[in-house]
Amino acid sequence: MKAAEKVASIGAESFEQVVEGQEIQDVVTKEHYATEEVPMSQRNINFFDMIAIWVGANSNNASWYVGGTVAGMAFAGAITVTLISNPFAYLILALVGYMGYKVGTSTMALTRPAFGIRGSLLPTVLNTIVFLGWAVVNTFIAVISMSFILKDLFGWPAFGEPGSAGPMIFGITVMSLLNLAAVSLGRNSIKIVERIGIFLVLALGIWITIVVLSTHSFSAILSWRPPAEAVMPVGKAVDIMAAFSLAWVLGIAEFTRYTRSAKTATVAPLIGACVSLMWFAFIGIIATIGSAITTGIYNPENSDPSSLVTNLGLGWFALLLIVVACITTNVVNLMAAGISITNVTKKVKPLHSIWLVTVLAGVFMLVPLYLASFLDTFMGFLEYIGMVLSALLGVLVADYYFVQKRSYDVKEFEKVGGRYWYSKGVNLKAVAVWAFGVVFFLLVRDSALLGSSVGAVYPTILITALLYYLISLPGRKNTKLLS
Repeated sequence: MKAAEKVASIGAESFEQVVEGQEIQDVVTKEHYATEEVPMSQRNINFFDMIAIWVGANSNNASWYVGGTVAGMAFAGAITVTLISNPFAYLILALVGYMGYKVGTSTMALTRPAFGIRGSLLPTVLNTIVFLGWAVVNTFIAVISMSFILKDLFGWPAFGEPGSAGPMIFGITVMSLLNLAAVSLGRNSIKIVERIGIFLVLALGIWITIVVLSTHSFSAILSWRPPAEAVMPVGKAVDIMAAFSLAWVLGIAEFTRYTRSAKTATVAPLIGACVSLMWFAFIGIIATIGSAITTGIYNPENSDPSSLVTNLGLGWFALLLIVVACITTNVVNLMAAGISITNVTKKVKPLHSIWLVTVLAGVFMLVPLYLASFLDTFMGFLEYIGMVLSALLGVLVADYYFVQKRSYDVKEFEKVGGRYWYSKGVNLKAVAVWAFGVVFFLLVRDSALLGSSVGAVYPTILITALLYYLISLPGRKNTKLLS
C-alpha cells in the first residue's frame, strides 16, 4: 500500500510539474499590456540577451550617420563629444531600466505616477512618434546603403540619382516585410533575432572599420579640419549625441520588465549601448572625414561608408550585414512604439499593436523620398527629440527616485480616483514642469554659454528634475499628514 501510494504521489507530482511547466511556457510567450506587472516567474530575458538587444539597437547605419553629423568638430572634437555625451545618456537609460525591473511595467506605464493616469497620454503619444520616427529614419538610411550595393550588383540607380525612387521603394518594401517577420512573436522572436544578429553586426563593425582605415590615412583624418562655415559648435554636437542616445531611454523598460536581476536591467544595457554606439559613431566620423579628404568636399550626408565596402567585391555579404543591422535596431523601436499604444487602450492586444506600428512605419518610410534634404530632416528630428524628451526624463526620474522614493503601486496604475488620479486623471504639476522644460530648451539651445559647452539637453533634464522635486514636496508632506 505504501509503495502504491508513493508511486501515485510521484505520478501526481510529475503531472503537476508538467501542468505548471505548460502554464509557464504559455505565459512567457505572452506579450503583456503596458500597465501589467510582469511576475518574476514569467521573466525570460537574461544578461546576454540584454547585451545583445542593445548592441543590436546601436550597431547600425543610423549610428554611423549621427557620427558623421558631428564630424564638423574635426576628429578630436567629435570623438571627445561621443565619449562624454553618450555615457551620461546611458546612465539615465540604466536608471529607467531599473525602474522597469522593479515595477514590472512598460516605460510609458511608469509615467502614470508622475503625470497621472490620463496625463500619461502626453508622453505616450510623443514616445510613439519618436520610436516610429526612429524606425523610419533607421530603415531609410539602411535602404540608402542598399541602393549603392544594388547599383554595384545590378547597375540600378543609387539614392540621389535619376530613377532611384524605384529601387528605394523596393528596398523599403523588403525591409518592412523583414521587420514584420522579426517582431511577429514579440519579445521572443526579438530575442532570436538579437542572439543571431549580435555576431553579424559585430562582424559588420570590424569589417567596416578595416575598410575605412585601409582606404584613408588615419594621420590625415587626425589632421583634417572642416571649412570655417561648416564647423559645428560643441553644444550642438552634445545635443545631437544626447538626443540620439536618450531616445532609447523611453523604450528600455519594455525589456527590463522581463529581467530577473537589477544587474541585467542596468549593467547589461549600459555595456551594450555604450560600446556599440561609440564604435559605430567612430566609423561614421572617420568615414565622413575620409570622404572629405578624398573628394575635397565636406558633406555630412556621406557618413554612411557602405559604398566603400563594395570596392571589396563582397556586395552580397555587405547587403546581408546591413539588412541584419537594420533589423536588430528596428525591433527595439517597434516593440517600444507598439507597447506604448497599449498604455492608451487595451482594445488592441500588445502583439497586434506591435504589428500595427510596423505596418505604419513601412508606409511612413516613403515620406523621406520626397524631402529636399534628408540630413536637414534628420537634424530636425533629433532636435524635436531633445526638446520633448529631456524635459520628460527629468520629471520621470525625479518622481521615482526622489519624490516617491522608489515606491510605485502598480495596483493603482489604472484606478480612477486612486493614488495617481490627481486632478481628473492629470498631475498638472508634472505637465507644467514638462512645458517649462520645453520652453527652457528652446530659449537656451542657441545661447552663447551653453552652445559652446554642454548644450541644452542635459541642463534641461537637470532643471526639470529639480523643479519637479521642489514643487512636489508640499504635496508629499500633505499626503503624509493626511495619512
